[in-house]
Amino acid sequence: MAYQAPYQDLQRLLPGQVRLLEPMKLHSTWRIGGPADVLVEPGGAESLSRALDFAGRFNLPVTVIGNGSNILVRDGGIRGVVIKIGNGFSRIKAEGDRIAAGAGVKLAQLMKVALDAGIGDFEFAAGIPGTVGGAVVMNAGTEEAAMSDVVENVVVMDKMGRLFKQPARELGFGYRTSSLQGASLIVINAECRGTFCEAQAIQARIDEILSKRKKTQPYTYPSAGSVFKNPPEGTAGYLIDQAGGKGMRVGDAMISTVHANFIVNLGTATACDVLRLIDRVQELVSRRFGIKLALEVRVFGED
Repeated sequence: MAYQAPYQDLQRLLPGQVRLLEPMKLHSTWRIGGPADVLVEPGGAESLSRALDFAGRFNLPVTVIGNGSNILVRDGGIRGVVIKIGNGFSRIKAEGDRIAAGAGVKLAQLMKVALDAGIGDFEFAAGIPGTVGGAVVMNAGTEEAAMSDVVENVVVMDKMGRLFKQPARELGFGYRTSSLQGASLIVINAECRGTFCEAQAIQARIDEILSKRKKTQPYTYPSAGSVFKNPPEGTAGYLIDQAGGKGMRVGDAMISTVHANFIVNLGTATACDVLRLIDRVQELVSRRFGIKLALEVRVFGED
């Protein structure tokens, strides 16, 4: 591995927070992906700043991930420094109708804190496996609501390690996107706001959403959630289903027979398998409907 000595220096700089040649399949809900040169899971903002400074001094590329629920890492892995925003950023506090949540907080925990505090509008997060930081960056949500409906401000860190606050109106929120995608800014914290509601009503709505998800989405095999964005002409799952894509398979990657916008890993699927299947599905839908499906999942790394 290139830069072996500097990476060992990083291990000494951030003890217990750095792993060399870390298999990315261990950090992806798809359970797919080659090794990262080095993976850093910072214990907090100071450690994150040190990791960014290290990457800058050696001119190394930086890739930021959260829970790995919306990513596909190629089989050759990721060069440079992968930063995983996890437990070091898991503080969360409810006050009034507002919740301040670290970027590493799981959406399930965000929803539970809101429930316990009697704050509604977070029920859409039921069953979404991501973290707050990743959910903000991609504006995660459902047809009914998304992070853009509850986020008021975010605290971000730039590549120089400086912290500053950005209001939601400056984040360029759109359907499964924000101006933070592709930017050299890392979400550290999100300040969210909901509306007061009876806990019983919130729980009933959560139960309803989870019940629907269990009936309509695959849970038997690893997946990354929805693979394609819904185009204006209809849902991606419906279009793939109508084009005959359900059950289509390349290696151990298969279009789910439960929900056609999910690709499941039957056991030993590779990123190559998934990417070939994605190409086939896009071609299938394009031939049938004249629509080019755009990816919702983010693809990282090398073949």
